Amino acid sequence: METNARIVAFRALERCEKDHAWSAVTLDSLLRQADLSDRDAALATRLFLGVLQNESYLDYALELYCRSRTEPGIRTVLRLGAYQLLFLDKIPAHAAVSETVALCRAIRLDRGASLVNAVLRRLSENKDHLPPVPGEGSASYLAIRCSHPLWLAERLIREQGYEQTEAFFRANNETAPLCIQLNLLRVSTEDYLRSLERLGIPYRVFPELPGCVELEGGKVPALPGFEEGLFYVQDRAARIAVHAAGVKSGMRILDACAAPGGKSMAAALDAGGNCQLISCDLHEKKLRLIRGSAERLGLEDCLETFAADARSFRPEWESAFDLVLADVPCSGLGVIRKRPEIRRKDEEELQALPQIQSAILDNLCRYVKPGGVLLYSTCTVLQAENRDRVSAFLQTHPDFSAEDFSVGDVRSTDGCYAFWPQTDGTDGFFAAKMRRNSS
Repeated sequence: METNARIVAFRALERCEKDHAWSAVTLDSLLRQADLSDRDAALATRLFLGVLQNESYLDYALELYCRSRTEPGIRTVLRLGAYQLLFLDKIPAHAAVSETVALCRAIRLDRGASLVNAVLRRLSENKDHLPPVPGEGSASYLAIRCSHPLWLAERLIREQGYEQTEAFFRANNETAPLCIQLNLLRVSTEDYLRSLERLGIPYRVFPELPGCVELEGGKVPALPGFEEGLFYVQDRAARIAVHAAGVKSGMRILDACAAPGGKSMAAALDAGGNCQLISCDLHEKKLRLIRGSAERLGLEDCLETFAADARSFRPEWESAFDLVLADVPCSGLGVIRKRPEIRRKDEEELQALPQIQSAILDNLCRYVKPGGVLLYSTCTVLQAENRDRVSAFLQTHPDFSAEDFSVGDVRSTDGCYAFWPQTDGTDGFFAAKMRRNSS
């Protein structure tokens, strides 16, 4: 049975590498097809995510005992075996080696079985005294030891310093909590927490953010009240950003880059379901997801979806909204611990993003009423996509001013706040609140 779990992990890793597929979607699809037991599904998940999170370090360890170039499939098998040997204490070394060799044969890579056996046996014999990664204190050391791209290590060290970068990378290799936001129009926080307690599900609440509940994990549809629309999933950082925007009943709100819809749901709930909210995205498929969430939560009467490019001006929306939410397309480097495949992004493919983000801001600002708020946000940690975009915008739009906000321990400076997983316990996230002058 465990070999079946390893097959699923192998296939998921193979698909992510070949097709650049999202890790969560890929794994969920393969787990449904395999119909594994809960135990084997958990093992497949651990192996899959563990290899993605530690790929560079696994390659470093393997290259100590395998200098020859290996084909992609065998390299993936070796990584799976090395991860079990170096990171999973509950799997005996001999079982990790033998099961990985069996995996080779099960996926018809028999030609690599002897190499896999030899390399993993040597790694097993030496795993407790491997030579340290060279260059401690350097970007190259962090890139290998924490399995992040070298370009990102170099860039963050320049922007944030070595200690902050190392802490961020190590946090990215931990399991992210599951954060849900309660639909307080349908259930009280106290009643929902009692339902968690009855099921023995540990939780954490945040008094400064009503209805925000953090769980250790779990399958979302299996949590109490999912079908009844008692909650939706949203990271605490994103929820804080919407809360800081100051939504009030009766507002007209535009969520310009809305998918998957969390900020739209947060704004509608903050307005008590009494608002006029337009949620936009380029693709109808994503708009269907937003409408589905609104219907499940009972918010469909205050929310309308609209297919639109956030860079294209719509004259009928000029100066029409009390609040415009601009959660712009970004590099996504703040959510690496949830989407470890993001580590494979190349710096060059991200170079056009700041220009796109500025173009979106330049357009969306025209939709804000005098006295209204423009909330800019990203799920990245790069200054070029965050504070630099806000500074550039404010320099060219004197009719907008940064406005500080405070939610619990989160206190902005110059209207901006950068969230980090190692300090805030959230996704890496950035939010900036800007108000259009009344006159």
